[in-house]
Amino acid sequence: MAKEQFIGTGRRKSSVARVRLMQGAGNITINGRDIEEYFGFETLKILARSPFEVAERVGAYDAVITVDGGGYTGQAGAIRHGIARALVEAEPELRDVIKKAGFLTRDARMKERKKYGLKAARRAPQFSKR
Repeated sequence: MAKEQFIGTGRRKSSVARVRLMQGAGNITINGRDIEEYFGFETLKILARSPFEVAERVGAYDAVITVDGGGYTGQAGAIRHGIARALVEAEPELRDVIKKAGFLTRDARMKERKKYGLKAARRAPQFSKR
């Protein structure tokens, strides 16, 4: 009998994380590597694990995550969003706690596009009188 899986998709900037939660010992695997190996900064590890801590489910689920796009910070945010969604699917009564922490809200901030006549999104060419 296969373990029951709960799936959540998280997004942040240009990163997309596909999260599968299964009952387990709390192991988090990202792209085939352990979370300790994948993220170099402790703050990113804390960010990614935060839904488990808010829901008081540390060590209750194993997470197998596939993440692509963006940088490490965006990926950590996408992982947090995906884990939160999967936890709500696994235990619907946790929705209020996770929603109050703000983990179910998709962060809509994106990079602003470059405009013609400018050097960047808002950076204008240097002004010269002569």
